[in-house]
Amino acid sequence: MSLGKYRHFSRASTATGHFVILAIDHRANLRQSLEKQGPIRDQDFRDFKLQVVAAAAPQVSAVLADPGYALGSLIAGRIFSGGLLSPLEVTDYDVHPSQRELQWIPGWSVEKVKRMGGDGVKLLIPFHPQLPSASAKEKLVQQVVAECARHDIPLYLEPIACSPAPGHRLSSVQQRQITVEMAARCCALGADILKLQLPAHEDEWEPTCRQLAEVCTAPWALLSGGVDFDTYCRQAELACFHGASGVIVGRAVWSEATELQGEARSQFLAEVVPLRLSRLAQICATGTAPWMKRFPLQSPTLDWYQSY
Repeated sequence: MSLGKYRHFSRASTATGHFVILAIDHRANLRQSLEKQGPIRDQDFRDFKLQVVAAAAPQVSAVLADPGYALGSLIAGRIFSGGLLSPLEVTDYDVHPSQRELQWIPGWSVEKVKRMGGDGVKLLIPFHPQLPSASAKEKLVQQVVAECARHDIPLYLEPIACSPAPGHRLSSVQQRQITVEMAARCCALGADILKLQLPAHEDEWEPTCRQLAEVCTAPWALLSGGVDFDTYCRQAELACFHGASGVIVGRAVWSEATELQGEARSQFLAEVVPLRLSRLAQICATGTAPWMKRFPLQSPTLDWYQSY
């Protein structure tokens, strides 16, 4: 691992080398949830994101946020001083994952994430080995890997197992098989860290974690994928015990806030969110796989900067 990526990983993780990352990069789907309480302005949408981050800030090592509604304001308002990660893509949840074409955030790039002081870029890729687009998606990942290497910034790759066609639903066994296959492929493609989801059925959680420990040559962190907080904690305990290097958590921590308004929302964010994140941080701290174990870095020579 390069010194630059090593530094970025250090800024996005805890002192013990575990990722406790808040995800608030949701856009269309989050806005739809908030608008169930009534119409909202762009300013209201931005304020919700900033309020979530402000409540979570003392407990997290990094924040994954979108550039338009969050990143710029987080920096300008000095709301969070830890690691900052940004997505590269716009996700259209109205289209079945098997039929989604990658949409880049207009006017945004790996280079710009690096220039604004970001510590990582996130790319979400729906995947099934039988998809006609599977090979093209792998080539796209290789392109982003090369771009991240050029700018010396880590790629947080999020391959999501999807069914090969609308109307077809994956079983939990199939979810496990595809998740493990994706992890092996993405590590071989050069992803710096994987953002992975466990299958829906609890019986498949531990077998998935065991197999991921065998195939992952890069660190991986557990995403929440819309499960409730207690379920996510059980998943995180298993994942961290079997080799995950932390969590990248969104809705499992803050989703109830979208159903609240005014003082009730503020109270939930101020009281519940920090407690939940503190519990997750404790789970991560007991894990056996800090990211540094995978990337031991020797002290550089005195002239390291000359060839850097």
